[in-house]
Amino acid sequence: MGRQQQIINERKRKLQELRKITNPYPHKFNQKDFSEDIKQKHKKLKPNQKSSSKAQVAGRVMTIRNLGKLIFTTIQDSKGRLQLVLQKGTTNPKDFDLFKKYIDIGDFIGATGTVMNTKTGEISILTKELKILSKSLLPLPEKWHGIQDKEERYRKRYLDLIMNPEVKEVFEKRQIIINTVRNFLNNQGFTEVETPTLQTIYGGASAQPFKTHLNALDIDLYLSISPELYLKRLIVGGMNSVFTICKNFRNEGIDTFHNPEFTMMEYYISYKDFEYHIEFTEKLFKELKKNLNLKDTIEYQGKKINLKTPFKRIKFRDIIKKQIGIDIDKTDTFEKLKSEIQKKKLNDIDIKGCKHYGALLDELYKRVVRPNIIQPTFLTHYPVEMIALAKRNEKDPRYINSVQLIMNGAEIVKAYDELNDPEDQENRLKEQEQLLRSGSEEAMPMDKDFINALEIGMPPTAGYGLGIDRLTMLLTNQPSIRDVILFPFMRPE
Repeated sequence: MGRQQQIINERKRKLQELRKITNPYPHKFNQKDFSEDIKQKHKKLKPNQKSSSKAQVAGRVMTIRNLGKLIFTTIQDSKGRLQLVLQKGTTNPKDFDLFKKYIDIGDFIGATGTVMNTKTGEISILTKELKILSKSLLPLPEKWHGIQDKEERYRKRYLDLIMNPEVKEVFEKRQIIINTVRNFLNNQGFTEVETPTLQTIYGGASAQPFKTHLNALDIDLYLSISPELYLKRLIVGGMNSVFTICKNFRNEGIDTFHNPEFTMMEYYISYKDFEYHIEFTEKLFKELKKNLNLKDTIEYQGKKINLKTPFKRIKFRDIIKKQIGIDIDKTDTFEKLKSEIQKKKLNDIDIKGCKHYGALLDELYKRVVRPNIIQPTFLTHYPVEMIALAKRNEKDPRYINSVQLIMNGAEIVKAYDELNDPEDQENRLKEQEQLLRSGSEEAMPMDKDFINALEIGMPPTAGYGLGIDRLTMLLTNQPSIRDVILFPFMRPE
């Protein structure tokens, strides 16, 4: 029998004995006080000094040091760690014996006592009464090394959160980011709405969807790849400015910046254009810096990222020309662009996987150009072939009024003037449908109801998408999208 199994068997034995004298899994405990609050409130206590304050705390046992008549144990609650001191003659004798005989690292306990400072200067609870709240049957990972294996950490996030306190801090900051975004939008007069996750026709992005089936109606459905087309229907209906923070689902690769389900914020506002998005983004980053206590320059995986606004702006055509010497005004067909890529020996480009000019442009940009954009940069005016739902530029209809915020080679924001010409939109969706039939898995199907909505009439509208997960990665210095999603997708064991 291995050591692990011996520990489990011993804990099961203790559980059976505990059941004879108490309920090891009670229904509740009145947790009145928390570790960090107690430490802050009593930080002026001198060593060996007792307070008159009583405290009632609860948490998971993380360390035990048994000195016979004196036991030091550390519990972990939602705000941090706190030491409890159990002393023969002070702690209820039954509770003292119960702890000594039955409590292991990993168990949950509740304790009542007096706040004190030990002679070593550690704010603690001199425990008078103690209660077991949950018996742990499996031992925690070895305390000095914790849980180090990345795959194991993602699969067993509960262990990761217990053993690595800094992980919890990342998700607390994620919540600050989401709250900042939501409050900023609310203060700008936006209305938060919900859109369907299950859809009969997917759309709003260039992505392959997940397909499912509704038994009640015997029809196929798709998980939402974007809320865009539904939010624009609301603009048609007279809701002037709307937003949603939602999950999107895309059947694409899994890597540093991609997870099959991810969180986006999208907003749509009437009577504005893409310039509004730039102003909005720069103001939002000022709020994020303030609420996260960030300086103008942050570090991301060894790189210095300057968040001071205004951010740099450059047109799509100009950055392609600057970085790789291709003028897309001249290479304006699939064959011309393909020829230039081959001449320059850009071997990372998957030409065979691209079914049309827009896809090849996107592949060139994502593989060769975007990885070199490290500092926050607004990339504007994409070719019209790249986004089927965006309005053409008034002066040069080969391009669209679009803007992306790129940071550290990743797309953080994608936004543009929304196409509200129903005839142009129908023609472009017909082109997408043709591409879909020819094998392009990321093309969009025709959505006749959406065209009908545009025919009713949609005012000039600016639409905006913000990747919450990628933004959190950058602002918390996390190397992978899996580090900012509590339960990232994992291959089954």
